[in-house]
Amino acid sequence: MSGTQKKLGARHKARKRAVDFLFEAEARDLDPVNLTSERAELAGKDDTVAPVPSYTITVVTGVAENLDRLDQVIASHLQDWTLERLPAVDRAILRIAVWELFHAVAVPPVVAVDEAVELAKQLSTDDSPGFVNGVLGQVVLVAPQVRSAAAATSSRSSEAAPDVSSEDSESAE
Repeated sequence: MSGTQKKLGARHKARKRAVDFLFEAEARDLDPVNLTSERAELAGKDDTVAPVPSYTITVVTGVAENLDRLDQVIASHLQDWTLERLPAVDRAILRIAVWELFHAVAVPPVVAVDEAVELAKQLSTDDSPGFVNGVLGQVVLVAPQVRSAAAATSSRSSEAAPDVSSEDSESAE
């Protein structure tokens, strides 16, 4: 039960569901996007299956599409750890948070970090919230540069590809 927890909003629940899907997909060696789609489809047919929030689908898809880049960034900010040694739930939480820091322009960085720490408190070990906070505290510092680099390299064409960022980050404003 969660008597003393903060009020948890729809986005928090969507993030938690994304952690669940990413964790399950890794454990069962499944494609996380297909798993999420199948569960969303099942929820539409079966009232006993919880609906899959659209933000969950967005997050899982974003993480899956950027997995190698996200893992490189996370691994480069781990001290005395490797990505493989982390608990699988911590990997999923960090992947979601880093994806949000780099791609979810509507999510303030402090929210992405706070949500990840809260998920670690709920789902992982006693040491995980501090660990997740420490890693993300470093990633936040490089997020603006990585966001720019990710937009530039996603085109895989030449160095002169600044227009691609509007497609990748959906920053219409």
